[in-house]
Amino acid sequence: MFSRRLTPLLHEELAHSPAVALLGPRQVGKTTLALDCAPNDQNIYLDLESERDRARLAQPELYLSEHLDKLVILDEVHLAPDLFGVLRGLIDRGRREGRRNGLYLLLGSASIELLKQSGETLAGRIAFLELHPLDVLEAASEPLERLWSRGGFPDSLQAPSDARSLKWRQDFIRTYLERDVPQFGPRIPPQTLRRFWTMLAHLQGSLLNVAQLARNLGVDAKTAERYIDLLCDLLLVRRLPPWHANIGKRLTRSPKIYVRDSGLVHALLDIPNRDALLSHPVVGASWEGFVIENLLACVPPTVQPFFYRTSGGAEIDLLLSWPDGVLWAIEIKRSTSPKVERGFHSACEDLKPSRKLVVYPGTESFPLGKDIRALGLPELCRELTANS
Repeated sequence: MFSRRLTPLLHEELAHSPAVALLGPRQVGKTTLALDCAPNDQNIYLDLESERDRARLAQPELYLSEHLDKLVILDEVHLAPDLFGVLRGLIDRGRREGRRNGLYLLLGSASIELLKQSGETLAGRIAFLELHPLDVLEAASEPLERLWSRGGFPDSLQAPSDARSLKWRQDFIRTYLERDVPQFGPRIPPQTLRRFWTMLAHLQGSLLNVAQLARNLGVDAKTAERYIDLLCDLLLVRRLPPWHANIGKRLTRSPKIYVRDSGLVHALLDIPNRDALLSHPVVGASWEGFVIENLLACVPPTVQPFFYRTSGGAEIDLLLSWPDGVLWAIEIKRSTSPKVERGFHSACEDLKPSRKLVVYPGTESFPLGKDIRALGLPELCRELTANS
Protein backbone atom coordinates (compact mmCIF):
# COMPACT_ATOMS: atom_id res chain seq x y z
CA MET A 1 0.00 0.00 0.00
CA PHE A 2 1.38 3.38 -1.02
CA SER A 3 0.79 6.53 0.98
CA ARG A 4 -0.57 9.22 -1.34
CA ARG A 5 0.60 12.77 -0.70
CA LEU A 6 -2.77 14.10 -1.83
CA THR A 7 -4.52 12.53 1.18
CA PRO A 8 -4.19 15.47 3.63
CA LEU A 9 -5.15 17.97 0.94
CA LEU A 10 -8.23 15.91 0.06
CA HIS A 11 -9.29 15.87 3.73
CA GLU A 12 -8.72 19.63 3.91
CA GLU A 13 -10.84 20.33 0.83
CA LEU A 14 -13.64 18.09 2.11
CA ALA A 15 -13.57 20.06 5.37
CA HIS A 16 -14.02 23.37 3.54
CA SER A 17 -16.12 22.54 0.49
CA PRO A 18 -19.44 20.71 0.13
CA ALA A 19 -18.18 18.86 -2.97
CA VAL A 20 -14.75 17.82 -4.19
CA ALA A 21 -13.91 16.43 -7.63
CA LEU A 22 -10.95 14.04 -7.70
CA LEU A 23 -9.71 13.65 -11.26
CA GLY A 24 -7.16 11.27 -12.71
CA PRO A 25 -6.74 8.50 -15.28
CA ARG A 26 -8.31 5.12 -14.69
CA GLN A 27 -6.48 2.75 -12.33
CA VAL A 28 -4.44 5.56 -10.77
CA GLY A 29 -5.88 4.93 -7.29
CA LYS A 30 -8.79 7.38 -7.01
CA THR A 31 -11.26 4.88 -5.56
CA THR A 32 -8.78 3.57 -2.97
CA LEU A 33 -7.98 7.12 -1.87
CA ALA A 34 -11.66 8.08 -1.76
CA LEU A 35 -12.65 5.10 0.39
CA ASP A 36 -9.87 5.94 2.83
CA CYS A 37 -11.46 9.34 3.47
CA ALA A 38 -14.22 8.02 5.71
CA PRO A 39 -14.91 4.76 7.60
CA ASN A 40 -17.15 2.27 5.85
CA ASP A 41 -20.14 3.19 8.00
CA GLN A 42 -19.69 6.88 7.16
CA ASN A 43 -19.59 6.73 3.37
CA ILE A 44 -21.83 5.63 0.54
CA TYR A 45 -19.95 4.46 -2.56
CA LEU A 46 -21.76 4.39 -5.90
CA ASP A 47 -20.04 3.25 -9.11
CA LEU A 48 -21.97 4.82 -11.97
CA GLU A 49 -20.67 2.20 -14.40
CA SER A 50 -22.65 -0.35 -12.36
CA GLU A 51 -26.27 -0.91 -13.42
CA ARG A 52 -27.11 -1.77 -9.82
CA ASP A 53 -25.75 1.51 -8.48
CA ARG A 54 -27.31 3.54 -11.29
CA ALA A 55 -30.66 1.95 -10.40
CA ARG A 56 -30.28 3.20 -6.82
CA LEU A 57 -30.16 6.70 -8.29
CA ALA A 58 -33.33 6.35 -10.32
CA GLN A 59 -34.77 9.04 -8.00
CA PRO A 60 -31.48 10.78 -7.16
CA GLU A 61 -32.82 13.60 -5.01
CA LEU A 62 -34.86 11.22 -2.89
CA TYR A 63 -31.99 8.73 -2.50
CA LEU A 64 -29.29 11.31 -1.74
CA SER A 65 -31.54 13.16 0.71
CA GLU A 66 -31.54 10.03 2.86
CA HIS A 67 -27.73 10.07 3.17
CA LEU A 68 -26.91 13.66 4.08
CA ASP A 69 -25.08 12.44 7.18
CA LYS A 70 -22.49 10.53 5.11
CA LEU A 71 -19.84 11.21 2.49
CA VAL A 72 -21.35 10.15 -0.82
CA ILE A 73 -18.69 8.98 -3.29
CA LEU A 74 -19.81 9.02 -6.92
CA ASP A 75 -17.36 7.15 -9.15
CA GLU A 76 -17.21 7.91 -12.90
CA VAL A 77 -19.66 10.72 -12.29
CA HIS A 78 -19.31 12.05 -15.85
CA LEU A 79 -21.55 9.14 -16.91
CA ALA A 80 -24.51 10.80 -15.16
CA PRO A 81 -24.27 14.54 -15.95
CA ASP A 82 -27.89 15.10 -14.87
CA LEU A 83 -26.77 14.53 -11.28
CA PHE A 84 -24.95 17.86 -11.11
CA GLY A 85 -28.17 19.86 -10.97
CA VAL A 86 -29.49 17.60 -8.19
CA LEU A 87 -26.25 18.02 -6.22
CA ARG A 88 -26.47 21.78 -6.55
CA GLY A 89 -29.97 21.81 -5.09
CA LEU A 90 -29.01 19.55 -2.18
CA ILE A 91 -25.88 21.57 -1.43
CA ASP A 92 -27.79 24.86 -1.42
CA ARG A 93 -30.50 23.39 0.78
CA GLY A 94 -27.86 22.08 3.14
CA ARG A 95 -26.24 25.52 3.36
CA ARG A 96 -29.54 27.07 4.34
CA GLU A 97 -29.96 24.44 7.04
CA GLY A 98 -26.41 24.87 8.34
CA ARG A 99 -25.29 21.44 7.21
CA ARG A 100 -21.61 20.48 7.12
CA ASN A 101 -19.19 20.46 4.19
CA GLY A 102 -17.75 17.26 2.73
CA LEU A 103 -21.03 15.91 1.38
CA TYR A 104 -19.94 14.67 -2.04
CA LEU A 105 -16.72 13.29 -3.49
CA LEU A 106 -16.91 13.02 -7.27
CA LEU A 107 -14.44 10.78 -9.08
CA GLY A 108 -13.70 11.17 -12.78
CA SER A 109 -11.20 9.55 -15.11
CA ALA A 110 -11.18 12.55 -17.41
CA SER A 111 -11.64 16.25 -17.17
CA ILE A 112 -13.83 16.86 -20.21
CA GLU A 113 -17.48 16.46 -19.22
CA LEU A 114 -16.80 16.62 -15.50
CA LEU A 115 -15.18 20.03 -15.68
CA LYS A 116 -17.76 21.30 -18.16
CA GLN A 117 -20.79 20.17 -16.18
CA SER A 118 -19.60 20.80 -12.65
CA GLY A 119 -17.83 24.04 -13.54
CA GLU A 120 -21.11 25.50 -14.75
CA THR A 121 -23.54 23.86 -12.35
CA LEU A 122 -21.53 23.70 -9.12
CA ALA A 123 -19.57 26.94 -9.41
CA GLY A 124 -18.57 28.11 -5.94
CA ARG A 125 -19.55 24.76 -4.42
CA ILE A 126 -16.81 22.42 -5.60
CA ALA A 127 -13.02 22.07 -5.34
CA PHE A 128 -10.90 20.21 -7.90
CA LEU A 129 -7.91 17.95 -7.25
CA GLU A 130 -5.89 15.81 -9.65
CA LEU A 131 -4.39 12.47 -8.62
CA HIS A 132 -1.26 11.68 -10.61
CA PRO A 133 0.32 8.25 -11.04
CA LEU A 134 2.72 7.37 -8.22
CA ASP A 135 5.70 9.70 -8.02
CA VAL A 136 9.20 9.10 -6.64
CA LEU A 137 8.22 10.20 -3.13
CA GLU A 138 5.11 8.02 -2.93
CA ALA A 139 6.96 5.04 -4.41
CA ALA A 140 10.16 5.62 -2.44
CA SER A 141 10.34 1.92 -1.55
CA GLU A 142 10.69 1.05 -5.25
CA PRO A 143 13.92 1.43 -7.25
CA LEU A 144 13.87 4.67 -9.22
CA GLU A 145 14.61 2.94 -12.52
CA ARG A 146 11.77 0.45 -12.01
CA LEU A 147 9.35 3.35 -11.50
CA TRP A 148 10.71 4.98 -14.67
CA SER A 149 10.55 1.77 -16.69
CA ARG A 150 7.10 0.57 -15.53
CA GLY A 151 5.47 3.94 -14.87
CA GLY A 152 3.46 5.11 -11.90
CA PHE A 153 0.20 3.17 -12.16
CA PRO A 154 0.17 1.03 -8.99
CA ASP A 155 -0.79 -2.27 -10.67
CA SER A 156 1.90 -1.84 -13.31
CA LEU A 157 4.58 -0.88 -10.81
CA GLN A 158 3.79 -3.75 -8.44
CA ALA A 159 3.41 -6.48 -11.06
CA PRO A 160 5.42 -9.63 -10.22
CA SER A 161 7.51 -9.37 -13.39
CA ASP A 162 8.35 -6.99 -16.22
CA ALA A 163 6.30 -9.15 -18.57
CA ARG A 164 3.19 -8.91 -16.36
CA SER A 165 3.70 -5.17 -15.98
CA LEU A 166 3.89 -4.70 -19.75
CA LYS A 167 0.78 -6.86 -20.24
CA TRP A 168 -1.11 -4.74 -17.71
CA ARG A 169 -0.17 -1.52 -19.55
CA GLN A 170 -1.07 -2.99 -22.94
CA ASP A 171 -4.48 -3.99 -21.59
CA PHE A 172 -4.88 -0.51 -20.08
CA ILE A 173 -4.20 1.08 -23.46
CA ARG A 174 -6.63 -1.27 -25.20
CA THR A 175 -9.36 -0.52 -22.66
CA TYR A 176 -9.00 3.21 -23.18
CA LEU A 177 -9.10 2.87 -26.96
CA GLU A 178 -12.01 0.46 -27.17
CA ARG A 179 -14.20 1.49 -24.23
CA ASP A 180 -13.28 4.80 -22.62
CA VAL A 181 -12.48 7.07 -25.55
CA PRO A 182 -15.89 6.52 -27.22
CA GLN A 183 -17.56 7.77 -24.01
CA PHE A 184 -15.88 11.15 -24.23
CA GLY A 185 -15.55 12.17 -27.84
CA PRO A 186 -16.71 11.47 -31.36
CA ARG A 187 -16.19 7.90 -32.43
CA ILE A 188 -12.60 7.38 -33.48
CA PRO A 189 -11.48 3.99 -34.81
CA PRO A 190 -9.32 2.41 -32.08
CA GLN A 191 -6.63 1.51 -34.60
CA THR A 192 -6.39 5.13 -35.76
CA LEU A 193 -6.12 6.56 -32.27
CA ARG A 194 -3.58 3.90 -31.27
CA ARG A 195 -1.40 4.83 -34.25
CA PHE A 196 -1.70 8.47 -33.26
CA TRP A 197 -0.89 7.79 -29.59
CA THR A 198 2.10 5.70 -30.66
CA MET A 199 3.30 8.56 -32.90
CA LEU A 200 3.21 10.85 -29.86
CA ALA A 201 5.28 8.32 -27.90
CA HIS A 202 7.88 8.33 -30.68
CA LEU A 203 7.86 12.14 -30.51
CA GLN A 204 8.18 12.26 -26.71
CA GLY A 205 9.56 15.65 -25.70
CA SER A 206 9.51 17.05 -29.25
CA LEU A 207 7.99 20.29 -30.47
CA LEU A 208 4.40 19.67 -31.50
CA ASN A 209 3.91 19.83 -35.28
CA VAL A 210 0.23 19.16 -35.81
CA ALA A 211 0.42 19.49 -39.60
CA GLN A 212 3.12 16.81 -39.82
CA LEU A 213 1.21 14.49 -37.49
CA ALA A 214 -1.92 14.96 -39.59
CA ARG A 215 -0.05 14.10 -42.79
CA ASN A 216 1.47 11.00 -41.23
CA LEU A 217 -1.94 9.83 -40.03
CA GLY A 218 -3.78 10.78 -43.23
CA VAL A 219 -6.21 13.21 -41.59
CA ASP A 220 -6.59 16.99 -41.64
CA ALA A 221 -4.93 19.23 -39.07
CA LYS A 222 -8.19 20.00 -37.25
CA THR A 223 -8.81 16.29 -36.73
CA ALA A 224 -5.28 15.74 -35.44
CA GLU A 225 -5.69 18.68 -33.06
CA ARG A 226 -8.95 17.16 -31.82
CA TYR A 227 -7.17 13.86 -31.11
CA ILE A 228 -4.52 15.68 -29.08
CA ASP A 229 -7.18 17.61 -27.18
CA LEU A 230 -8.91 14.34 -26.34
CA LEU A 231 -5.77 12.65 -25.01
CA CYS A 232 -4.90 15.77 -22.99
CA ASP A 233 -8.41 15.91 -21.55
CA LEU A 234 -8.11 12.24 -20.62
CA LEU A 235 -4.99 13.25 -18.61
CA LEU A 236 -2.83 10.92 -20.69
CA VAL A 237 -0.87 13.50 -22.72
CA ARG A 238 0.59 16.87 -21.76
CA ARG A 239 1.28 19.94 -23.85
CA LEU A 240 4.13 21.83 -22.16
CA PRO A 241 3.80 25.47 -23.24
CA PRO A 242 6.74 27.63 -24.31
CA TRP A 243 7.80 30.64 -22.26
CA HIS A 244 6.16 33.61 -23.92
CA ALA A 245 7.47 36.79 -22.26
CA ASN A 246 8.70 39.55 -24.57
CA ILE A 247 12.46 39.63 -23.99
CA GLY A 248 13.60 40.69 -27.44
CA LYS A 249 14.38 37.13 -28.56
CA ARG A 250 12.82 34.93 -31.24
CA LEU A 251 11.13 32.35 -29.05
CA THR A 252 9.76 28.95 -30.01
CA ARG A 253 5.97 29.20 -30.07
CA SER A 254 4.98 25.55 -30.40
CA PRO A 255 4.41 23.50 -27.24
CA LYS A 256 6.31 20.33 -26.45
CA ILE A 257 4.30 17.12 -26.34
CA TYR A 258 4.66 14.33 -23.76
CA VAL A 259 2.83 11.08 -23.04
CA ARG A 260 2.51 11.68 -19.32
CA ASP A 261 3.25 8.24 -17.87
CA SER A 262 6.63 6.81 -18.81
CA GLY A 263 5.32 3.24 -18.54
CA LEU A 264 2.72 3.99 -21.22
CA VAL A 265 5.43 5.46 -23.46
CA HIS A 266 7.32 2.18 -23.20
CA ALA A 267 4.22 0.03 -23.73
CA LEU A 268 3.22 2.01 -26.84
CA LEU A 269 6.73 1.49 -28.23
CA ASP A 270 6.89 -2.21 -27.22
CA ILE A 271 9.83 -1.68 -24.87
CA PRO A 272 9.58 -4.66 -22.48
CA ASN A 273 12.03 -3.75 -19.72
CA ARG A 274 14.74 -1.44 -18.46
CA ASP A 275 17.56 -3.08 -20.43
CA ALA A 276 15.68 -2.66 -23.71
CA LEU A 277 14.84 0.92 -22.75
CA LEU A 278 18.48 1.86 -22.19
CA SER A 279 19.32 0.90 -25.78
CA HIS A 280 16.24 2.51 -27.34
CA PRO A 281 16.37 5.91 -29.13
CA VAL A 282 13.59 7.26 -26.88
CA VAL A 283 15.60 6.76 -23.67
CA GLY A 284 16.63 10.40 -23.20
CA ALA A 285 13.22 11.84 -24.02
CA SER A 286 11.53 9.22 -21.82
CA TRP A 287 13.72 10.19 -18.86
CA GLU A 288 12.99 13.88 -19.52
CA GLY A 289 9.24 13.29 -19.53
CA PHE A 290 9.47 11.11 -16.41
CA VAL A 291 11.35 13.83 -14.52
CA ILE A 292 8.96 16.56 -15.65
CA GLU A 293 5.85 14.62 -14.60
CA ASN A 294 7.33 13.84 -11.19
CA LEU A 295 8.30 17.46 -10.59
CA LEU A 296 4.90 18.76 -11.69
CA ALA A 297 3.20 16.26 -9.37
CA CYS A 298 5.09 17.91 -6.49
CA VAL A 299 4.85 21.64 -7.28
CA PRO A 300 2.15 23.81 -5.71
CA PRO A 301 -0.83 24.29 -8.05
CA THR A 302 -0.05 28.01 -8.34
CA VAL A 303 3.29 27.30 -10.07
CA GLN A 304 3.15 27.44 -13.87
CA PRO A 305 5.41 25.13 -15.97
CA PHE A 306 7.03 26.11 -19.27
CA PHE A 307 10.04 25.31 -21.40
CA TYR A 308 12.28 27.92 -22.97
CA ARG A 309 13.87 27.82 -26.41
CA THR A 310 15.10 30.49 -28.80
CA SER A 311 16.09 30.35 -32.44
CA GLY A 312 19.65 30.99 -31.31
CA GLY A 313 19.86 27.72 -29.37
CA ALA A 314 19.22 28.92 -25.81
CA GLU A 315 17.15 26.28 -24.04
CA ILE A 316 15.77 25.27 -20.64
CA ASP A 317 13.99 21.90 -20.32
CA LEU A 318 11.63 23.01 -17.55
CA LEU A 319 10.99 26.54 -16.33
CA LEU A 320 8.91 26.91 -13.16
CA SER A 321 7.23 30.27 -12.74
CA TRP A 322 6.24 30.97 -9.13
CA PRO A 323 3.37 33.36 -8.26
CA ASP A 324 5.75 36.11 -7.12
CA GLY A 325 7.49 36.14 -10.52
CA VAL A 326 10.47 34.03 -9.39
CA LEU A 327 11.78 31.56 -12.00
CA TRP A 328 13.51 28.22 -11.49
CA ALA A 329 15.47 26.89 -14.46
CA ILE A 330 15.77 23.09 -14.55
CA GLU A 331 17.95 21.11 -16.94
CA ILE A 332 17.37 17.34 -17.18
CA LYS A 333 20.24 14.92 -17.85
CA ARG A 334 20.40 11.12 -18.05
CA SER A 335 24.15 11.01 -17.39
CA THR A 336 25.50 10.29 -13.92
CA SER A 337 28.22 12.85 -14.75
CA PRO A 338 26.06 15.71 -16.01
CA LYS A 339 27.49 18.68 -17.85
CA VAL A 340 25.76 21.99 -18.49
CA GLU A 341 25.68 23.03 -22.13
CA ARG A 342 26.01 26.49 -23.63
CA GLY A 343 22.31 26.69 -24.45
CA PHE A 344 21.37 26.48 -20.76
CA HIS A 345 23.87 29.21 -19.84
CA SER A 346 22.53 31.45 -22.63
CA ALA A 347 18.94 30.90 -21.55
CA CYS A 348 19.79 31.75 -17.94
CA GLU A 349 21.45 34.96 -19.12
CA ASP A 350 18.20 35.84 -20.88
CA LEU A 351 15.84 35.06 -17.99
CA LYS A 352 17.93 35.58 -14.83
CA PRO A 353 16.29 32.69 -12.88
CA SER A 354 16.74 32.66 -9.11
CA ARG A 355 17.51 28.91 -9.12
CA LYS A 356 19.55 26.97 -11.70
CA LEU A 357 19.27 23.22 -11.24
CA VAL A 358 20.33 20.08 -13.08
CA VAL A 359 18.38 16.89 -12.33
CA TYR A 360 20.27 13.66 -12.96
CA PRO A 361 19.82 9.96 -11.99
CA GLY A 362 22.19 10.05 -9.01
CA THR A 363 21.65 10.85 -5.35
CA GLU A 364 24.51 13.18 -4.52
CA SER A 365 24.03 16.96 -4.65
CA PHE A 366 26.98 19.01 -5.89
CA PRO A 367 27.80 22.33 -7.66
CA LEU A 368 28.25 22.38 -11.43
CA GLY A 369 29.47 25.93 -11.70
CA LYS A 370 28.47 29.37 -10.57
CA ASP A 371 24.93 29.26 -9.12
CA ILE A 372 24.20 25.87 -10.75
CA ARG A 373 23.58 22.76 -8.68
CA ALA A 374 23.13 19.12 -9.68
CA LEU A 375 20.78 17.00 -7.59
CA GLY A 376 18.75 13.83 -7.78
CA LEU A 377 15.06 13.76 -8.67
CA PRO A 378 13.81 12.66 -5.21
CA GLU A 379 15.71 15.50 -3.52
CA LEU A 380 14.18 18.16 -5.77
CA CYS A 381 10.72 16.61 -5.37
CA ARG A 382 11.09 16.82 -1.60
CA GLU A 383 12.09 20.46 -1.86
CA LEU A 384 9.13 21.28 -4.09
CA THR A 385 6.74 19.44 -1.77
CA ALA A 386 8.09 21.43 1.19
CA ASN A 387 7.18 24.61 -0.71
CA SER A 388 3.62 23.43 -1.40
